[in-house]
Amino acid sequence: MSDIIEIEKQQQQKKNLYDYQLADLNRIFDVFDTSSDNYNLLYQLPTGGGKTVIFSEIVRRYIKNHNKKVVILTHRIELCKQTSKMLSGFEVKNKIINSKVKELPDQDQYKCFVAMVETLNNRLNDKKLKLEDVGLVIIDEAHYNSFRKLLKFFENCLILGVTATPLSSNIKLPMKDNYNRLIVGDGISTLIKNGFLAEAEMYNFDVELNTLKIGINGDYTVKSSEALYTNSHMLSKLMFAYEEMSKGKKTLIFNNGINTSKEVYYTFKRAGYNIRHLDNTCNKQERKDILKWFKNTPDGILTSVSILTTGFDEPTVESVILNRATRSLTLYFQMIGRGSRILTNKKKFLVLDLGNNVVRFGPWNQSVDWHHIFKYPDMYLDNLRNDEDIERDFVYVMPDSTRRKFKKSKTIDFDIKAEYTDAINNGLKSFTAIERSIEQHSKICIENSETIQEARAMTQLLLDDIGYRIKQYCYCIMNSTQNYKDWLMDEYVRRLRLSFNGKF
Repeated sequence: MSDIIEIEKQQQQKKNLYDYQLADLNRIFDVFDTSSDNYNLLYQLPTGGGKTVIFSEIVRRYIKNHNKKVVILTHRIELCKQTSKMLSGFEVKNKIINSKVKELPDQDQYKCFVAMVETLNNRLNDKKLKLEDVGLVIIDEAHYNSFRKLLKFFENCLILGVTATPLSSNIKLPMKDNYNRLIVGDGISTLIKNGFLAEAEMYNFDVELNTLKIGINGDYTVKSSEALYTNSHMLSKLMFAYEEMSKGKKTLIFNNGINTSKEVYYTFKRAGYNIRHLDNTCNKQERKDILKWFKNTPDGILTSVSILTTGFDEPTVESVILNRATRSLTLYFQMIGRGSRILTNKKKFLVLDLGNNVVRFGPWNQSVDWHHIFKYPDMYLDNLRNDEDIERDFVYVMPDSTRRKFKKSKTIDFDIKAEYTDAINNGLKSFTAIERSIEQHSKICIENSETIQEARAMTQLLLDDIGYRIKQYCYCIMNSTQNYKDWLMDEYVRRLRLSFNGKF
């Protein structure tokens, strides 16, 4: 959607690009003008930076200056249509090569073709069509590897790959093997500072990922993810996160697996929220209707799998929930990027992370050394933090919205590790630390309640804090079995609720 808005802006402004877009465009042409005809160049720019706008102007100028044809490759039909529309906005006459196009008897009428990778590969291999006089091939979302099979058909062409993350989707096929050079555009923090992207307010929720399995593609398997994220505890945590931080905001929820997304849908629907589910089994009309509903529903919640990470832009998104863990840097940036589009009345958006992703990859707006990742992808992937270290180092911070409900308490801090050490040093049993923690939680609930019913309701706000303290305590006593943690959680909440008796 943002790209379509961008088309309208370009048309109204006589296709004037922003300064940073023009600077990058000139850098790209400087390389091409001094390179051989078979040079491969990779260009990086964050999601929302306007890659399609830039390469549309590149196409226009290239055709004007060289009078050769340009082919643009995409991996999804939605991107084909968006790209074609953008090119038309730049007065570039173009033709989409989709499954309906079997031959190209009219190819002399066009200087630019937009094609699905698989479709074009099939046509060229079947020798059903032949593209002649092509000088430039542009590969959108170049981190995907499906385009590699087509390079043999364009051996004497300039290749321009564009991506937000120059890290191959297949760890065995690094991008440095296909591109001679990488050009890096402005970073996310610069685009935020200059008013081109919205700022992300990021919140982490403590999640134990020790049951997740890593598949052959290097990311967590759908099966293990669904086993974790469809259990009642995680669904409750998701609901709590939404109600505390995102309630009433237009929200995207990303999941790993269709079953997870459907469980999220049913959970929120039962709670009375305005929600829809979308996955790749939906037909075109269903998808169109759901996206139209989402666009026009201010408090709409859309739960999906990875189908909305590319080819989808809805600037009115106010909150993005990562209800999944991923080891894919590309996916991490793509998911968060869905909320980064700016509007006149939108300068910030929320990101709620229920997969330790922010700790694994770093803040979304941090500076990234893309040149190093491009040259040494194995080194980057090998140095990703493992989940056990992430969980051990996690520090729970109570969200501001929750903290305000305990405003009558001067402090809510409690260091259970220090309490454990103190108990042991004084010859007390280790469980003393848990008892002191319950006492402190009881105190702040009572301070901020008028009745015993209110105090008991307040315990629900403390479940994440309780879970964090229990996990830290278990590290201290070196007992991390799930059965023990589950028992201790139930026992903790039971004792906390009993502690209110006779206090009102």
